[in-house]
Amino acid sequence: MSERDEASVLFIGNATTLIRYNGFTVLTDPNFLHRGQRAYLGYGLSTRRLTEPALTVDRLPPLDAVLLSHMHGDHWDRVARRGLDKGLPILTTPHAARKLKRQGFGEAVGLASWRDHELRGAGGSVRITSLPGRHGPGVMNALMPPVMGSMLEFADPAGRVNLRLHVSGDTLMGRELDAIPRRFPDIDLGIVHLGGTKLLGMVMVTMDGRQGAEWVSTINPRRVLPVHYDDYGVFSSPLSDFREQAERAGHGARIVHLARGESHPLPL
Repeated sequence: MSERDEASVLFIGNATTLIRYNGFTVLTDPNFLHRGQRAYLGYGLSTRRLTEPALTVDRLPPLDAVLLSHMHGDHWDRVARRGLDKGLPILTTPHAARKLKRQGFGEAVGLASWRDHELRGAGGSVRITSLPGRHGPGVMNALMPPVMGSMLEFADPAGRVNLRLHVSGDTLMGRELDAIPRRFPDIDLGIVHLGGTKLLGMVMVTMDGRQGAEWVSTINPRRVLPVHYDDYGVFSSPLSDFREQAERAGHGARIVHLARGESHPLPL
């Protein structure tokens, strides 16, 4: 394995990334459906995958943990359920953890907002903190599965944090996000879920390009990796929308563009 692979973020597709740092390997929002297969979103709704993941579940390296923002079929699918080790720690919302345990994933950990969980290894530790999110506008949020953002803080054996990485999760912009940069004012990389997902073609439940640029202004990470924007038919806001809005807001130099299967070394 190359040094680049040992400290890197790999974009697999949709919101699925593989984060390697300090000897830890963390998989986010595992979605390994193939092009043409359907992801199920609840209430009888589904969406067809338009792309292939860059990696299949059987080709993953050994994992230390899975980070799951919420329980939707384009973030946790039947391929992941069958293919992942049921003994893996899965850090997620309390709602999703209960469902995962019924599926046999006994090490699932449910984290309410601002609660954290620490993994320790020979190279140090990674502390994962659950952050607030809102998956729907107004009363629609109550019909959606609870969602969380996450902060990953990688520290050396002495406890000094040397990389801080934030995953937005499938949230919309809202005042609840304002507390994140107050608690974590020094973020190295923000992985932002975009796409302007529209249910029934009407209700937007993930950030579009405009909200994504606003998210960058609010969270203020040094670098930004956009994900979750073109893999499914429910997405209404392409990556070009975010690029344009980010440029207008003066954030263009912060954006890291990765095609599926590409990786970027960490720290950025």
